[in-house]
Amino acid sequence: MAAFEPIWALGLMSGTSMDGIDAALIETDGERVIAFGPAATTPYAEDVREAIRSALGQAHPDPAIARDLTDAHADCIQAILSQYPEYKGKVTLVGLHGHTVLHSPERRLTLQIGDGPRLAERVGIDVVSDFRSADVAAGGQGAPFAPLFHRALCSMMDRDTDGPVVVLNIGGISNVTWIAGADTDPVAFDTGPGNGLMDEWVESTTGLKCDLDGQISAKGRVDSTTLGRLLDNPYFDAPPPKSLDRLDFSIDAVRHLTPEDGAATLARFTCETVASNLKHLPAFPVRILVTGGGRRNPTLMTGLADLTGLPVDPVEAVGWDGDAIEAQAFGFLAVRSLRGLPLSVPSTTGVPVPTTGGHLHHAA
Repeated sequence: MAAFEPIWALGLMSGTSMDGIDAALIETDGERVIAFGPAATTPYAEDVREAIRSALGQAHPDPAIARDLTDAHADCIQAILSQYPEYKGKVTLVGLHGHTVLHSPERRLTLQIGDGPRLAERVGIDVVSDFRSADVAAGGQGAPFAPLFHRALCSMMDRDTDGPVVVLNIGGISNVTWIAGADTDPVAFDTGPGNGLMDEWVESTTGLKCDLDGQISAKGRVDSTTLGRLLDNPYFDAPPPKSLDRLDFSIDAVRHLTPEDGAATLARFTCETVASNLKHLPAFPVRILVTGGGRRNPTLMTGLADLTGLPVDPVEAVGWDGDAIEAQAFGFLAVRSLRGLPLSVPSTTGVPVPTTGGHLHHAA
C-alpha cells in the first residue's frame, strides 16, 4: 500500500453524560499521531440535552432530535474553526460519533444519532459517521472504541516503567484499555459505571450537575449493604469481551440514602468494579492513567489507588489532554476508516476479525 500522508481531522464526541460536545483537531495518518491541534467543549442547550435524554433507549427516535443534535455539532465546528482560523484550510475530514441512544450488541444493534450528510453539507467538510454499526453487525460488542487510539498515544509516551499500562476512561460508563506495546493488540472492555450514576444521583438530590471535585461524596459514608447489592451483578465477573449501555444501571438502590452517602456509595461502586475487573487482563498493569471527567474526582482517584495498590494518575501526567481524548479518538478513527483500516479488533470488542467501519459523506 502506498504511504498515506497525514491529514488534519476534527473529531467530535457526545458522551453519555450528555453535558455537551467535545471537539478536537488531530494530525494523523491513522496509525501515528503527528500533532495535536486545539480542542473545545460546547455545552448543550438545555432543550437539546432534554431531547437527547428523551431518546435514550429508543430504536427509532424522533428524527428532529438527530437534526437538532447535528446542527449543534455544526455550530461547534464553526465555533472552533472561527476561534482558530489558521486551521480552516487544514481540516479535510470530520469524525462524527453522534450520541449513543441505544446499545444492545446481543441484538446486534447500536444506534448513535447524528446526520453525517447534513453535517457535511453544513460545514463543507467530508464527514465519517456511524463508526460502531459494522462491528456490532459482525458480532462484536461495538465498544469500547478508543483503544487503538490509546495504543497510538502510548507509543508516543516516554516510558519510565516497564510493563503494561491501563488507560481508564471514566465517563458515564467506565472502560479500560490494557496496552503492552505498539505491536501488541490492546485488550479493552467496559468495567461498569463511571460518572453517569453519580451525576444522575447528585442532580436528582441536590440540583447540581455533578459531584464537583468530589465534594459531596467526600462528606458521605459508604453504605456497605447497599454497595453489596449493587455489586451483585454477574456482569462484573464475566470475562471480556463485554460492553454496557448507560441504562444498564439505576440509582434506585441508593434512594434511601442521604445525598452525601448515596454519592459516596456510588463512587465506591465505580472504584470496586474497575478494580475487580483488572483480573480479566492478560497481566496486571504497572500504572493506571485516567481520562474522562472522573479523573477530576478525588474520591474516585483515591479509591482506585487504595483498591488497586497502583499509581493512579490523570492522563495529563504524561502530557495528554483528558478533556480531548475521546474527540481526538474519533478524528483518528475517521482517518482509519478513510484508509480502510480496522477500527476494532477481537481483543477490544470481541469482533471475530479486525473490522473497519464508518460511512463517508462528501461535502457538497
